[in-house]
Amino acid sequence: MAKSVAKTRAKRIVLGVAVLGIVVFAVQGGEYGTSDLVRQRTRRERLESRIDSLTRLVDSLERRKRAIRTDAATQERIAREEFGMVKGEKELLYRFAEP
Repeated sequence: MAKSVAKTRAKRIVLGVAVLGIVVFAVQGGEYGTSDLVRQRTRRERLESRIDSLTRLVDSLERRKRAIRTDAATQERIAREEFGMVKGEKELLYRFAEP
């Protein structure tokens, strides 16, 4: 009688461990476990943030490009700053060249 109780108890323990193993594998195992899904969600949020910042950068560069192509004041400012150009009759340009 004691042996049959011990056998029944051992079977229940083995069955419980097997069921627990199946539940753990269902939650954590496989290609898309819970921890993997959390990692993927975090990575997706980082990538979306990066995409947003790059989109803003592209938009500002496109506005600058449009201003350089079409806005006369921007073109004049760049010509003055980059190339030392002058405009008008009141300004004189002196260039000193090496002999």
